[in-house]
Amino acid sequence: MASRMSRRLLLTLLVVVAGALLLAPIASADLFSPESGGSKNADDIDWLYKATFAIALIVFIGVEGVLIYSVVKFKARKGAVAAQIRGNTRLEIGWTVGAAVVLVVLATLTFVKLDSIRNPPDSSPDGLQLADTSRRLPPNGKALNICVNGQQYIWRYTYAADCKGGKNLGAPFSYEEMVVPVNTTVTLDIEAQDVAHSWWIPKLGGKFDAIPGYTNHTWFKVPGKFATKPGGTVFFGQCAELCGRNHANMTARVRAVSVTEYQAWLERRKADIKAAEQAAAQQRKQLEGSTANSNPAGPAAPGQNPARPTDASSTQNP
Repeated sequence: MASRMSRRLLLTLLVVVAGALLLAPIASADLFSPESGGSKNADDIDWLYKATFAIALIVFIGVEGVLIYSVVKFKARKGAVAAQIRGNTRLEIGWTVGAAVVLVVLATLTFVKLDSIRNPPDSSPDGLQLADTSRRLPPNGKALNICVNGQQYIWRYTYAADCKGGKNLGAPFSYEEMVVPVNTTVTLDIEAQDVAHSWWIPKLGGKFDAIPGYTNHTWFKVPGKFATKPGGTVFFGQCAELCGRNHANMTARVRAVSVTEYQAWLERRKADIKAAEQAAAQQRKQLEGSTANSNPAGPAAPGQNPARPTDASSTQNP
């Protein structure tokens, strides 16, 4: 009796856990395929998953149907002796050719979509138009480039055409949230500063590793409909590579806004950074002045300690 209740309790618990996972938005995502809708490359990846799943489902139903039919029709009976079959050349050739056809169909579908997944399209006429010549680009050679730098445990986004070796110094940047204009092809140069990370915003395309000393490239283009509501639309992501004890806190956000809102945001970032640099320079100047005033006696003679205000007061008091 007790063991039967334990089994029922365990079964109930498993059903509850499975139901919670299926109903959780993040766990289920698109259930049978990756999240999509934020960029054309993400839509193409999602389509490939669904096409592969459909073909796999047909194969599964066919194999299981034959298996169930064989089990029912040829089940063991008293007094019956099973036929001894040494081989069936036609059947063996048939399932070999069938498997090859499935692979050819999957490979064809993949290569048909691969070009649109890897190669970015032109920005729309109402998108931001920026020239660039340093990476895989749209046919017209214009895209907004952003340097994505993974650091434990945060993402830094620098808005610069060239991300190599200090060439982006002075460029506007932000942490945690990337702001982009809609209808604009955005190219990303992805790298890491310390350990391996992985950049992934599911609705904006596939994941790409961020590796120290190596640069990966990807792109996305957010449709204009995502800028219609106030503040734009935010796409959420997560570092997909275990990068340390605070890996779970390394989230990423991409906010898609109109071109006008983006340009205003970028000007505010430039003004804020310039004001911060001026304030830092002023503080540095004040600090250098206070350091100089605290040491009026000048440098000490060789072999002697520098003169300090406390030294004079200590010699005056017996």
